Amino acid sequence: MKRSSSHRLLAHGRTFVSGCVVLVLLVAGVWSSWSSAHHVVLAKGREHGTMVVTACGEDVCTGSFVPDADAQGRAVVRIERSVAVEEGDRFPVVVKPGSGDVLRTGAAGFLHAWVPLGGALVLAALVIGGGMRLTRTAWGAGIAGAALLTATFVAL
Repeated sequence: MKRSSSHRLLAHGRTFVSGCVVLVLLVAGVWSSWSSAHHVVLAKGREHGTMVVTACGEDVCTGSFVPDADAQGRAVVRIERSVAVEEGDRFPVVVKPGSGDVLRTGAAGFLHAWVPLGGALVLAALVIGGGMRLTRTAWGAGIAGAALLTATFVAL
């Protein structure tokens, strides 16, 4: 093989491997986000209401659930602890079917559910720019991920 053709082969191999890494990162981000996002995005027919946070532990906060129209009240529901949840807070939630766990709804809940995808976009941008040499695409992915993370921070 000529030297130039071997360099082209290596460049194509690097691009292919980098593309596979980007694909894995983005699929993992969507998969991780969708586990909670589908309860918020496809919330029709689920129990909606307001959670009043009464106690917070290391990982979980608990509180009461005040239902909207067709839901039933619950004395205790759980929500994953985040920096935006403190005792005494009230916010709209949707109940995960078959459990006492709830997720935020509205714009803040929607954005919070997609945080893993935002992080995956930022990481994928590094691989796109460094491994695939697609700088404009990398900037676009990085800015989209950073915008999602920033919007979530502001909304919460």
